[in-house]
Formats: sequence, C-alpha cells, structure tokens
Amino acid sequence: MRFRELAMRRFGYGKGALTRAIEEAIIRWISQVAREEVRFEGDPVEVIDGMISDVDVDSVELQHRIRSAWLSEALRRA
Repeated sequence: MRFRELAMRRFGYGKGALTRAIEEAIIRWISQVAREEVRFEGDPVEVIDGMISDVDVDSVELQHRIRSAWLSEALRRA
C-alpha cells in the first residue's frame, strides 16, 4: 500500500504509475548491485583461472576477441 501511494504521488494517479515506479525501482536496484564491490577469499589469480577454465582458446586469441568485442561496443555507443 505504501509503495502504491508513493508511486501515485510521484507519477500521478493515472494508468501506468505503478509500472513506472516498479521500473524505476528495478533500475535503481540493478545500479546499486552493480556498484557493490565483489569480495572473495583466496588468491585472485586462482579465482580468475577457475572462472575461465572452460575457455578453449589461448590467451592471444582471447585478447583479440576481447578487443574486437570492446571496439564493437564502443562503435555501437558512438
């Protein structure tokens, strides 16, 4: 009830106010979680090694793929 009340105060009493409030809440939550620092125990190199253990390309090919993906994304955003 409190969420509904605040949503209508912010977005008006018309159709879609709750939807807009929910969308805003989700976006803010995602933003907050994305900014949180990831913490783990142990050696960070071992953690990264474990994360990419199933990658079947060598490090040079992986660097080329990352560069290509980064450039594609940068050009898409430009």
